[in-house]
Amino acid sequence: MQAARGTSLSDDTDRPAVPSPPRRARLRLLFAGLFAVLYAVDVVSKVLAVEHLAGRPDVEVVGDLFVLHLVRNPGAAFSMGTEYTVVLSCIAIVAAGVVLWLARRVGSVLWAVALGVLLAGIVGNLTDRLLRSPGPLRGHVIDMFMVPNWPVFNVADICINVAAGLILLQAFRGIRIDGTREGEGA
Repeated sequence: MQAARGTSLSDDTDRPAVPSPPRRARLRLLFAGLFAVLYAVDVVSKVLAVEHLAGRPDVEVVGDLFVLHLVRNPGAAFSMGTEYTVVLSCIAIVAAGVVLWLARRVGSVLWAVALGVLLAGIVGNLTDRLLRSPGPLRGHVIDMFMVPNWPVFNVADICINVAAGLILLQAFRGIRIDGTREGEGA
């Protein structure tokens, strides 16, 4: 099926290239709702991990394939950059601002989902860096999920990776944040 002039096939349905105000409002609500729910899940999972795993042996959920193991990570993925915690915190603050700025233009369901999930991941780990010991901008991120041959991670890390996959999918599909396809006239 070919799109008529001025329409887009983004998300597999015909719609105007520029979403109507009610549609854009619904997409922003989707973005905000996903952010709120996933951020809450991340914060609650970290609170529970500290409460129930601190000072205790690992909990095997599925043998050695999935283990609950509490780690306080001052660095980035794979515990790299542990001496740059303040820099990582500042980068996360800027990244959250960029996602919020981009979300104003969201015109596609998958972009709304990707940006909401991404913001939840960024802000989830940033919250640890701002509020946890040893202090603001230097706080250690709580990680608790362990699988073989992979660093220990948390819900926020899962969100960031899912968002990266969705963003890549939209890029390969040629769908811009505003819902238009690459090569379409504005």
